[in-house]
Amino acid sequence: MISMKKNSLSEKGSVLRSLPSVDECLLRLAGSDVLARLGKRRLTDIVRQAIADTRRSLLTGEEFADIDQTIDARVSELASQSLNRRLRKVINATGVILHTNLGRSPLSNEAREAVIGASGYGTLEFDVNTGGRGVRAPLAERLLAELTGAEDAVVVNNCAAAAYLVLKAFAAGKEVIVSRGELVEIGGDFRVPEILAESGAAMREVGTTNRTSIEDHEAAVGPTTGMILRVHPSNYRVVGFTEQASLADLASLAEKHGIILFEDLGSGALLDLSQFGVGDEPTVRDSVNAGVHLVAFSGDKLLGGPQAGIVVGKREFVEKLRRHPLYRAFRTDKLVSAALEATLLAYSRETAVDEIPVLRMIAETVDSVRERATAVVEKICEAYGQAGFTIKLREGSSTTGGGTAPLAKLETCLIEIAHPHLSPDSIAAKLRSCEVPVISRIENGAVCLDLRTVEDAESLVSALLENIAGES
Repeated sequence: MISMKKNSLSEKGSVLRSLPSVDECLLRLAGSDVLARLGKRRLTDIVRQAIADTRRSLLTGEEFADIDQTIDARVSELASQSLNRRLRKVINATGVILHTNLGRSPLSNEAREAVIGASGYGTLEFDVNTGGRGVRAPLAERLLAELTGAEDAVVVNNCAAAAYLVLKAFAAGKEVIVSRGELVEIGGDFRVPEILAESGAAMREVGTTNRTSIEDHEAAVGPTTGMILRVHPSNYRVVGFTEQASLADLASLAEKHGIILFEDLGSGALLDLSQFGVGDEPTVRDSVNAGVHLVAFSGDKLLGGPQAGIVVGKREFVEKLRRHPLYRAFRTDKLVSAALEATLLAYSRETAVDEIPVLRMIAETVDSVRERATAVVEKICEAYGQAGFTIKLREGSSTTGGGTAPLAKLETCLIEIAHPHLSPDSIAAKLRSCEVPVISRIENGAVCLDLRTVEDAESLVSALLENIAGES
C-alpha cells in the first residue's frame, strides 16, 4: 500500500513538474493579438491563473494530452472573459427602447459628433467673447428653460442626484409631505424614503396607497413643513379605485403656505408622445404650467440624451441649487454637456422625432418595422436554413423600458429563430458571442429579434451571418 501511494505521488509530481513556467507561456504569446490588447501585466496575471487552474485539474486526476495546448486554451478563455467585461458596443434587438442595462437612450448622430468634438479642449467654462471664465453648459440650461417654459434650469449627473440636491437644499431638517402611493423604488435600490432620510428631511406620509386627496395634503401642513413632494410613478401604475391630488391644487396649496412644490418626474418627456401610442407620460411643460416650483427629470430617458439629472423651475430656487456646495460634486462633465446641448438643439429645431433615436423608435410604425425585418430575414434565411434553423416573422410588441410608460405596448414585428437541437438560451448565448454582441429576447420558447431597437440593420445581418459562419 505504501509503495503504491509513493508511486502515485511520484507520478503526480512528475506531471506537475511538466507544467511550463509563466515566462515560457509568455514567450509563446509574444507578438500575439491577446498580448497587444491586454498588455503584458494583465496577460501575465491571466497566464498565472491558467497554470494554477491546470495544476488543480491535474491534482484531481484529470489528464491532458498536451499540457501546453491546455494552458493556452485556458489563457484564451480567460482573456476573452476579461475583454468582454469592458464597455462594448452591442446590437439591441430586445425591443426595449430604454434598456437600462444597455445604456438607456442611444445618442443622436449630432450628439455623438459633439462628444467627439468636446473630447479635447473646449469652452466648458470659458467665454470666448470676453476671454474670461464662463458658465458651465449655458446653452443647455437656456434651451431647457425655453423648451419647458421654466424660468431657469440646472444640470447634474443623474436624476437621483437632482432629487437629492433639491431635498438637501430646501428640506433638510424639515418635513416633506408625500403620498403613500408615491413611495416608490425606481430600481437599483433607489427608494424615495431612503433618499429623503439621507437628505436630512423628515418624511410625512399622507393618504393611502391608492387614494390621496388634496385635503390629505393640507391636513399635514404644519410649522415644520418645508416641501410637498410629488413622485411620478414611472415604472408602475395604480388603477381602479384611485384618487390623486392635481398638480394645480398642490401648487395652490404650496403657495398658500409658502412652501416648495417639487416633482420628481423621472421620465422627462419634452414632447407629447400620445400620438405614437405612449399616452400615460406627462410632459415637463405640463408640470411647469401647473405651477410646480421645481421639476427633476432624466436626460437619458424619454428626452433621448445622455445620462443627466435636470432640474427646471423658478429662477430663485434654481439659482440656490447652483450655489449649493453639493452642485460641484454632482455637476456634469464636458462630454455630457456637449451631448445634452446637441440633443436639445434638435428639439429647438423641431427635428427631434427624426434625429433622436429614442423618439424615432417610438414613432416608427409596425409596417416600417416589418419591412426592415423582412429584409433581414431575406438576407440570412438561406445560411440559417442550411444550419438547421427555422426563421419566421410574427407579430409582437415593443416597450419603452427604462422605468417609463409601463402600460404602453408598441405593436411590432419579430424575427423568431428556433432550432430543433438547440435551446433558446444556447441560441441567445451564441448571438451574444458575436464580435458585436446581438442582445435578443426569449419569448414563447424561441429567440426573438425586434428591429424596432436596431439602428443599423446591416450590422445585424453581418453579426447574424458571422454567427452562422462560426458554426461551419
